[in-house]
Amino acid sequence: MLANLVGAGDYVIRHLTSKPLGTLPPGFAASKGGFQVYALLVLAIGLVFLGVGVAASAVTPGAALLGIGLVAFGFASVLAIRGEVATARGNKASRT
Repeated sequence: MLANLVGAGDYVIRHLTSKPLGTLPPGFAASKGGFQVYALLVLAIGLVFLGVGVAASAVTPGAALLGIGLVAFGFASVLAIRGEVATARGNKASRT
């Protein structure tokens, strides 16, 4: 999804993230950049769990993967929150 292989990311944006959720309009994930941020967030969560699994048999590589995953998760979380706030402010400004 992060690399948009064979248009998979575009398909998800078109058929899932660009649809309103009840009374909420589509948010940051409906944009290409927002979708990539959320894909990075999912990848970071996967790295955290992979790091925990690898650490059971090889501590140093597992700890490295865990650390990389946690840093990526923090970074992607900040980007997602900033993007969602900017999108919400833009939607609020366009309604008034």
